[in-house]
Amino acid sequence: MAANPVNRYALTFSFRATSRRTSSNSRPSLLDWASSRPHASVRYFTADEDYPVPKHTTTINAVEDLRLEQKRSISTAELDKYRDTRERIVILGSGWAGYTLSREIDHKKYQVVIVSPRSYFVFTPLLASTSVGTLEFRTAVEPIRSRRNQTSFIQGWAEDVDLFNKTVTIEEAVSDPRQGLAQTAARDAGKNAEQLQTETEHKIRSGQMFDLKYDKLIIAVGCYNQTYNIKGVKEHANFLKDVGDARAIRKRLLECFETAALPTTPDDVRRQILHFAVVGGGPTGIEFAAELHDLIHEDMKRIYPGLVRFTRITIYDVSPNVLSQFDGKLASFAAEHFARRGIEIKTSRAIQELSPGLPFVDGNLRSSRLGFTLKVKGEIDEGVGMCIWSTGLMMNPFIQKALSTIRRFPPNEVIFKDKVEDALQLQWHIMQDPKTGAIVTNDRLRVLITPDGPHGPMKAHLRDVFAIGDCSVIEGKLYPATAQVANQKARWLAKRLNKNDLYGETSRFRFRNLGIMAYLGSAKAIFEGGKGVGNISGRTAWLIWRVMQMVRTRSLGTNTFKGRLSGKEYFMA
Repeated sequence: MAANPVNRYALTFSFRATSRRTSSNSRPSLLDWASSRPHASVRYFTADEDYPVPKHTTTINAVEDLRLEQKRSISTAELDKYRDTRERIVILGSGWAGYTLSREIDHKKYQVVIVSPRSYFVFTPLLASTSVGTLEFRTAVEPIRSRRNQTSFIQGWAEDVDLFNKTVTIEEAVSDPRQGLAQTAARDAGKNAEQLQTETEHKIRSGQMFDLKYDKLIIAVGCYNQTYNIKGVKEHANFLKDVGDARAIRKRLLECFETAALPTTPDDVRRQILHFAVVGGGPTGIEFAAELHDLIHEDMKRIYPGLVRFTRITIYDVSPNVLSQFDGKLASFAAEHFARRGIEIKTSRAIQELSPGLPFVDGNLRSSRLGFTLKVKGEIDEGVGMCIWSTGLMMNPFIQKALSTIRRFPPNEVIFKDKVEDALQLQWHIMQDPKTGAIVTNDRLRVLITPDGPHGPMKAHLRDVFAIGDCSVIEGKLYPATAQVANQKARWLAKRLNKNDLYGETSRFRFRNLGIMAYLGSAKAIFEGGKGVGNISGRTAWLIWRVMQMVRTRSLGTNTFKGRLSGKEYFMA
């Protein structure tokens, strides 16, 4: 039986989910339906059986034991031993593109190895729901390793690619504290060349860095969260791209309400620490604001009845409109729905800084532990208890670091589109989108390269190197950076590799728009269908949204039913 409010109230800061357990074997793949939203996406968290992330500990022996236990990645020699005559496909990344490809590939033809610092796949459409307790965390993840999956896995960061020798340099990441959290900057940011060289030599000697050979390389490293170098965002904002981010948000929500509930907290401070700012008016930010409003007005009002009147949710966006990916009528429906519910939308707003501590209240500067100050251009400073940052994507630094310049490549590994004299004497580089920095591929998803200097518009593509997901774009195409596109690219590439017909004239990737949707709260949603489907809004769209989730996660229907009976699982006892 669920704990009563008083008991759950007392267990707020224990943080280990106990209710709504379901068998891990009953959960099917989450990949049959790909979300049509940009990848949603700050602090280290303690793991439990809800998802496969190493548990934090402070004793040296425990850390070493854990590393040995978690380091189940078989050695490269053993990989070679069990390879037989199969080609080896190395996939960099365990997101929508990389994980989908690993599931769809024919393991009788190929030995598949995923290299990723994260040992699980995240079903990003469910992160907003898990962050407020509608769903438990494990409904949003699937482990890379499983009895059903023949994919080999190496938990590490890809550091470099040697196209001539067809190897990837990997740095192990078994005990890396950054796993499970949104990434906002390069791991070696701020270090000079001498420091990097010294660290690299040490890692090679200690076995932390090693090479892995490949026959075919799939680059699916995804993107980082974009912060636009706004002061204080990396340090103080919450993101929503991984399970650790969702857990950090849930923890911070509870801290805000518990602080506001203290008898020593004055009302003017309560109004600020219960003010929740969402920066970014895309589907991720909109859905989180909707889920948060549901939590406050359906559950928190029973636990903290005297505090709901102090709560406020504000959405900020630099664009003139929110939900710009949707048809204008649907976006207007969403804005009007939010206005009726008291969620304020401020468009054409530029955030300048997020700093610790509340702004001046009655002449006194409040303690920095209570909240943050959000500086908006042209407006007075706003005190907030939490700032959710969801403003878009930044290209993964790995692309520029490891792939921008090609040192050497075997002539038989490159297919030249144009006649090139003395091609091997030229310095080539990976083609990148000038706006986003993404890898440019052809319509068969092979990576394109072009020579440096004044050699004209010469192009070639790498025979066995592909790029899929957010880190890549197809030349001449403007597909959105969504999980739906990543999923379709992965499925298409797996099918072509399985059939070995990538060279056929008819085998070119074509994106099929299956529609996009967003939850608006209070059992309302918007749905913009693909070709010939049309637009739907309100409760009917919400039913479509809910059914899409229920049929893809077998436990979701049970969790939703329990949520209606006992409230959201926002207390992690």
